[in-house]
Amino acid sequence: MTQRFIPAAFIRGGSSKGVFFHARDLPTSRAEIDPILLAVLGSPDPYGRQLDGMGGGISSLSKGVIIGPPTHPEADVDYTFAQVAVDKPVVDWKGNCGNLSSAVGPFAVDEGLVRVPDGEALVRIHQVNTKKLIHARFPVRDGRAEVKGGFAIAGVAGTGARIRLDFLSPGGSQCAGLLPTGNAVDVLEVPGFGKLRASLVDAANPAAFVAAEELGLTGGESPEEIEARTDLMALLDRIRRIAGAAMGLGATPEAVGLASPRVALVAGPLAARTLDGQVLDPAQHDVTVRMLSMERPHRAVPMTGAMGLAVACRIEGSIPHALATRGERPEEIRVAHPSGMLTVGAEVRREGAGWQADSAVVFRTARRLMQGQVALPD
Repeated sequence: MTQRFIPAAFIRGGSSKGVFFHARDLPTSRAEIDPILLAVLGSPDPYGRQLDGMGGGISSLSKGVIIGPPTHPEADVDYTFAQVAVDKPVVDWKGNCGNLSSAVGPFAVDEGLVRVPDGEALVRIHQVNTKKLIHARFPVRDGRAEVKGGFAIAGVAGTGARIRLDFLSPGGSQCAGLLPTGNAVDVLEVPGFGKLRASLVDAANPAAFVAAEELGLTGGESPEEIEARTDLMALLDRIRRIAGAAMGLGATPEAVGLASPRVALVAGPLAARTLDGQVLDPAQHDVTVRMLSMERPHRAVPMTGAMGLAVACRIEGSIPHALATRGERPEEIRVAHPSGMLTVGAEVRREGAGWQADSAVVFRTARRLMQGQVALPD
């Protein structure tokens, strides 16, 4: 045979899709796993389409997940995430995917890794990349995770069973703490631009939040409009790398990786048009974001990015806090993004002279799309 086959499942979690593996079916060394994931997803592809693999040509569709026995005393399973670049031979193991986190609990139940009674299940997940705990709650019927339900999420057609995700103590996933520099706002010196204010926050994943208007933008631009401006894309990458160095993610801007930090353009509530042609009501959300992931504008918002934004909105003095409105329930932040709106719960409190994020809560759906074996060139 000219190909070999590895057991796998292809699963949508939230507004992302990824290939799920049991840890027992892969090597233990990440250096050995890298070429497997690149081949499975179809990277690198200079055409940007990943036609020779399972990837979909954008960062939210180019992901791998490995599930194994727990190595944390308060977890039921270990979950390791891999972000695979589309056009480069790069696999990034540093961060987490909040969307695919929603599929981990159902996968663990359906695969018999966790035994739960029918009703609402609780699966405790150890997120290996960030060393954080996630609690997933979802309905189970006849010993399997329920798929059908009436819960809808922006960017995904149809409805499904609701999955609640509680990200415990999300601050400091990769950096020294929730505010890696200790400041709610830093001033970055950006070559070719000058001084730029940014809020550097690490909650679930590191991100640099900047006010869209300081870059001459409204914050309601579509992903296509942003990507069409090569000057803006280059500027945003410079900002991201300088922010990453300030956050301790690289000794120099050039040493900062592709996945972290993300860079986000933030604005207050806007009557922006979504990708399906609707116009959002500013009275129905608190903050607007356009976020870049793996050097591409995200067509929705990365789930961990939305959580980081919600946490930032509750940190007094930060840029998101200054731009966001206050809803009836301050612990819930309604985030508008290119595909619609989602609500994120964020429990944040002062601790001494700094801030502590106790948890972030999101709701998603998930569905197994295919299972069997994925082919690898031998």
